Amino acid sequence: MKAATIRTFQTVHTWTGLLAGFALFVAFYAGALVVFHDDIAAWQNPPWRSAVDADVPVDALIERLLASHPAAREDFGIVLPTDPSHAAYAYWQDGDDTRFATASQMDAPRAEAGADELADYIYALHDSLGLPVFGLYLMGIVSVLYGLALVSGIVIHLPQLLQNIFAMRVGPNLKRLWQDAHNAIGVLSLPFHVIFAVTGALFCLLTLTLAALNTVAFDGQLFGAFAHATQTTPAVTASGTPASMLPPEALIARARTEAFTSGVTTFKPDYLHFVHYGDHNAVAEVRGLSQHTLGTFGSVALSAHDGSVLGNHVGNRYSLNGISYAALFGLHFGTFGGRTVQWLYFVLGLAGAFLFYSGNLLWIESRRKRRVADQPLRTLVMARATIGVCIGTCLGIAGAFAATWVSARLGVDAGLPQRVACYGLFFAACAYASIRPVARATAELLWMTAALTVLVATADLAGNASAIARAWTPLTWSVLGVDLTGIAMGIVFACFARASARRARSGDANSVWSLQAASTSRSSP
Repeated sequence: MKAATIRTFQTVHTWTGLLAGFALFVAFYAGALVVFHDDIAAWQNPPWRSAVDADVPVDALIERLLASHPAAREDFGIVLPTDPSHAAYAYWQDGDDTRFATASQMDAPRAEAGADELADYIYALHDSLGLPVFGLYLMGIVSVLYGLALVSGIVIHLPQLLQNIFAMRVGPNLKRLWQDAHNAIGVLSLPFHVIFAVTGALFCLLTLTLAALNTVAFDGQLFGAFAHATQTTPAVTASGTPASMLPPEALIARARTEAFTSGVTTFKPDYLHFVHYGDHNAVAEVRGLSQHTLGTFGSVALSAHDGSVLGNHVGNRYSLNGISYAALFGLHFGTFGGRTVQWLYFVLGLAGAFLFYSGNLLWIESRRKRRVADQPLRTLVMARATIGVCIGTCLGIAGAFAATWVSARLGVDAGLPQRVACYGLFFAACAYASIRPVARATAELLWMTAALTVLVATADLAGNASAIARAWTPLTWSVLGVDLTGIAMGIVFACFARASARRARSGDANSVWSLQAASTSRSSP
């Protein structure tokens, strides 16, 4: 390949990585935690501390919904709890607005699902940086840039990668060590990064892509065709004849039986969808999660009146369109396997966050002056932005855990405290990185993150010790797992802080990460 072509790919790789790197760090770090979504939900509401309305049966929830909002019977959903300590809640349209409510919230329904759920908030950070619709489209663009960075990185490094893929040259040349780590992680996890880039772009930009193709190539018929291809609930017309409805438990049992005939050995329902409830032609769709299959989410459509099967989209009954669409979710979130796959995706998420962090460090090291203390402004600005955004993200998420823990003990809604703590600590970290010497800010922010992470985990363990010993359930493993993982991550942050402090004291004096450089800069006229 010509030298000019390689330089072009290097430029593309560098700038796509820099432009998308900060957003991708947030997405990957939060995404690593989202893999354990249900475990974090159990940590927030452990089995010995049930949420409000957790003991309300689904049929009682439906009765209260229809008594308070009769028009909802035409189309509504019931989101089933992930564990016995959570409450089921209803979902329906009120005009142009979406409403959510548990049994006790029917008179004042919410406009947002899971507003106080920590796991859902972390998912929002992963999905859209916690921003409204704009954030979703922004992450779609970031995913496209991410794909460009992957392709260009492979092209420019392929000749050396095959012979140096496992080389970790530890020594005084830190840039080479960072480069080796960056390349090794990028290549070993490349198939997964391709999956994340493609599926992320599809999820975030699907609506815009369909709108563009609908206008340019499909003469306005694409949305209807897409809805028909992905629809799992049969289109029925209300008969006008009232009829009794089967209990939700009977419908769920019937759906499980039907799923078993489709080759699925595990089918865990998580959502019920009703159309024309109370009518003879009413339809109930039972959506559930199946393990060990790429078509993770499947659904069985039943007559809500007599339980007859109207449609099966589970296991080997999936259509080609359905399995393709469902596989995107399984591949992106790692839901197609058990704990082994979850831990693999957790490690890959953290490794991906490191990939973008190390990319920024390589950019800084490539552009700093080697023999003078005063470094270019661009390297100083990038160093401050890198530690502010990246470490600030870790500190902010730790703060969200802390706010959730405190809110549960005070008996208040955790939604607002989570956001205030996360965004507050994030922006405080960015401001702190802007005014402190870079070397000091790096170590100090890492120590803060380590301390807060370990403090929350140990406090939760200590507070729950008696309950764990008294009321052991399978969900207890989830609570313990979150706490022990938090302690382990806190120790890792502490190790990073110690290494950063050591480098600041004894590393290259002509580096933005050196305290010697900071003191020289202050003493110079």
